[in-house]
Amino acid sequence: MSTTEITKTDDRKSVLASMANRYGMEPKAFEVTVKATLGLDKCNDGQFAAFLCVANEYKLNPLTREIYSFPTKTGGIQPIVGIDGWLNLANSHPMNDGMEFVDVLDQQGCLAAITCRIYRKDRRHPIEVTEYMGECKGNTIPWKQWPARMLRHKAAIQCIRYAFGFAGIMDNDEYDRMMTVDAQVQKAVKNEPVRIAKKEVYPTHTDYIVRDEEAETVPVVDDSYAKAAAAREARLAAEAAEAEGAT
Repeated sequence: MSTTEITKTDDRKSVLASMANRYGMEPKAFEVTVKATLGLDKCNDGQFAAFLCVANEYKLNPLTREIYSFPTKTGGIQPIVGIDGWLNLANSHPMNDGMEFVDVLDQQGCLAAITCRIYRKDRRHPIEVTEYMGECKGNTIPWKQWPARMLRHKAAIQCIRYAFGFAGIMDNDEYDRMMTVDAQVQKAVKNEPVRIAKKEVYPTHTDYIVRDEEAETVPVVDDSYAKAAAAREARLAAEAAEAEGAT
């Protein structure tokens, strides 16, 4: 085994042991439990170590799904942080001095946007982010059943990121949008329809439910065949009319 391989193995064991110790578990039992809880059975040691490094860096608990992961297009895994994880990050930050929300209503009295403000002890002015229902509302069950709550979560997450500068993590909606854009770009190059498989994660009273939902087809317009077919029909019609006139 090379020196590099030994170092990587030692690093993986180190972060695994550190996190297992934090939650009072043996390293191997902790690894098995996390992989089973988050569906990471098929990820390799490097991917799992990278995931644990992110969880360890931000002190997020994968066993309670404060942080979990989804696969990427390149075969890796993308750490995803749920709302409980984001609130944990905000509440544990030493400079956090409170958070508040303001609902923005349209002329019909419907919720149009939510503004989140976060106050820091080391700044004179609050950090403020406004998220709009028209831009954020998705087609998933949580957005259909609890749109106000989901928009409040979205505003909080974005404001937490701006206020405290967390990198390398994203929420579930951002992951879906990233995968959608990647799929559209790749399919557009091939001039094919786009079909996107979405993963939906939302909390229930005691656990999280993960289900696949196939998004709508996004067609890539290519009318060259239609134009050629129309030209052919016109030519055949003209030839038929010419033949009929000759008789």
